[in-house]
Amino acid sequence: MNSTATTSAAEPAPLVIEDDSTAGVARARDAARTFAHSLDPALEAEAADTLALVVSELATNAVRHGGGRYTLRLCATADAVHVAVSDPSSVPPHERTPDLSGGTGGFGWHMVRHLADDVTTIPGPGQGKTIRARLGRHRATEGSATTAQRSAAIRSHCL
Repeated sequence: MNSTATTSAAEPAPLVIEDDSTAGVARARDAARTFAHSLDPALEAEAADTLALVVSELATNAVRHGGGRYTLRLCATADAVHVAVSDPSSVPPHERTPDLSGGTGGFGWHMVRHLADDVTTIPGPGQGKTIRARLGRHRATEGSATTAQRSAAIRSHCL
């Protein structure tokens, strides 16, 4: 007897972008939106905007505070979209008091941590670091995977 299995539609190949300019941040944001719309099913508009904002903030932080260049990796599983931004600085991100009048920022890291389901800072490659963010495609439900299980899934399937 033959058995059959139903599989989900294939997700797009992981997206990798390398850049070293503030102009590249806009390209990364646009690429994130395109990636979100290429998923099957595509992310809803609000989720695509959230993904684009997380990508934009992580890329901006890498250019401003992480050594001036970055590598962005996007991939998706059935449960989540995974973002990884690597830069050459070993200094981990930290929150600072936002500048409400001078325009020097201070909002990005707080926003990333608020918008993503999980955020992890990993040493490397080399002397740098990688910030990984997980944005769920579905709302968490009781009995969902633990953070450790999700982190393991990111390492084994996407990035």
